[in-house]
Amino acid sequence: MVQCQGIAHFSIPVSDLEKSTKFYADVVGLQPINSDGKRYSFMDAGGTCILLCAEDAPINREGGKDLVHHAFTISEEDLAKAKAHLEAAGAEILFEEDRQGGTVNGPRIYFRDPDGTRLEFIKMTSYDTTPR
Repeated sequence: MVQCQGIAHFSIPVSDLEKSTKFYADVVGLQPINSDGKRYSFMDAGGTCILLCAEDAPINREGGKDLVHHAFTISEEDLAKAKAHLEAAGAEILFEEDRQGGTVNGPRIYFRDPDGTRLEFIKMTSYDTTPR
């Protein structure tokens, strides 16, 4: 059996690479690394590589399934400021919750990127890897 050692990167489709690169840098807080300006932008999320990939629109106009999303860990201090930060940026805020007793626990806020992709900011309080 092959044993996974971690995540090298994950990709998010976007319809406007320049607009989305700016959103993920200014709103989500990712660090731009490398971009060809047309097809892709590599960005760093605290040591995890995120690849924004230019695709034809619409990407996610129906908002996608509720379970499908990308979660980014942030500090407790930043989580307290996240709603105002997202509102100021014009991001669509979906809801907030403090989920406990599951696999990935902690307070969180869900929102959408410019293409409607569901994103999450979470102050992760625990990660329970106990098989169930």
